[in-house]
Amino acid sequence: MASSSLLLIALGSIIALLILIIRFKMHAFVALILVSLLTALATGIPVDKILPTLLTGFGNTLASVALLVGLGAMIGRLLEITGGAKVLADALINKFGEQRAPMALGIAALLFGFPIFFDAGLVVMLPIVFSVAKQFGGSVLRYAFPVAGAFAVMHAFLPPHPGPVASGDILGANIGLLVIVGLVCAIPTWYIGTYLFSMYISKKIHVELPKTFLNMTAVNETVQNPPSFGRVLIVLLLPIILILFDTGLNTLTVAKVIDGSQLWVQSLRLIGKTPVALLITLLVAIALLREERSFDQIEKICNNALGPICAIVLVTGAGGMFGGVLRSSGIGQALSSMLADTGMPIIVAAFLISMALRVAQGSATVALTTTAALIAPSVAAATDLSQFDLCFIVISIASGATVLSHVNDSGFWLMSRFLEMDTKTTLKTWTLLETSIGVVGFIISLIGSILL
Repeated sequence: MASSSLLLIALGSIIALLILIIRFKMHAFVALILVSLLTALATGIPVDKILPTLLTGFGNTLASVALLVGLGAMIGRLLEITGGAKVLADALINKFGEQRAPMALGIAALLFGFPIFFDAGLVVMLPIVFSVAKQFGGSVLRYAFPVAGAFAVMHAFLPPHPGPVASGDILGANIGLLVIVGLVCAIPTWYIGTYLFSMYISKKIHVELPKTFLNMTAVNETVQNPPSFGRVLIVLLLPIILILFDTGLNTLTVAKVIDGSQLWVQSLRLIGKTPVALLITLLVAIALLREERSFDQIEKICNNALGPICAIVLVTGAGGMFGGVLRSSGIGQALSSMLADTGMPIIVAAFLISMALRVAQGSATVALTTTAALIAPSVAAATDLSQFDLCFIVISIASGATVLSHVNDSGFWLMSRFLEMDTKTTLKTWTLLETSIGVVGFIISLIGSILL
């Protein structure tokens, strides 16, 4: 089939996906499966090859995503239930003092945001934020936005969150290296795009404390024996330290400083693989945070952590299915050729495509996985891309999937509801904050790709 026909089918499939999600309110999981099937038929994939193509794309994506997201959710839930978030926030506020309370809360959210998802993080941290805001005064945005922005950055940029994991897997990025690169990009993005912006917008727009916040029940208020600050910090930093075993030893092997075939090197690198690192961290978290809880209670906490993430994992897998169809049909290769003809750098194209999908349908996860699938052939065809380049492309996609949060984004309504802001105020504050994060993140990823 001609490239022009394939590109028209690709355009039609994306439009159909957006119409199903936006107009008919179809769940993204179902919409992605349906569009994947129709796209496979339209592009002439043999009928007997369609189902294997769909299942291969779905299964390959879940193979990496499900492990990381599931283990990360369990770690986050343990920290949440045991009061780890409050311990972390209190310790940092005492350390930083009243004037830097927003920064302390933001840093706590950055650390806590590594294993826990955006909405769960808000539920746990916002009662703490409101208490601090009541104590110190000023617009609630001064305290809430550094926290919400931190969760947004970590959710978009870092594994084990589903978007960057799926995107990195589709593009062939080293997930361990992506954790390090994502962290290096996330910190300045949070400081410039979130913290400094929050300090600015809170002076321009005053938002009162929510009237209902006194009635909100913080999960951590009933905790009798919360863990120490040191234990919480160990749980949060351990996976990063373990992942450094893999990335660091790989670097030394490539530089021929050590022999990568030795058993001790391979064993340490296995420990540093992200799924194994998170499994070890989960076991350590259970040992450090269990206190008087029985193993039966710990099992229930871990089990309850998996329910809320099922939809996210399935949507991510369906995005991988769509990607598999795009690759098998030749659409991805046709798009790759078109991008090569325009001369647009892949990292810029990735940002723009992701941004368009984000604005159109709202879901950052759908934007991340679909964009990665669309540009994967272009990435594969570019022989001069290093692992660092692949990681920066993932960050660029994540940045595009963050900008311009508006009425079709669940995060938009979460912030509006929690802070009791009307739609106009939310557009003037939260939408600008998310856009600030996306633009700053893209600039940092672009600079990183040029320098490295």
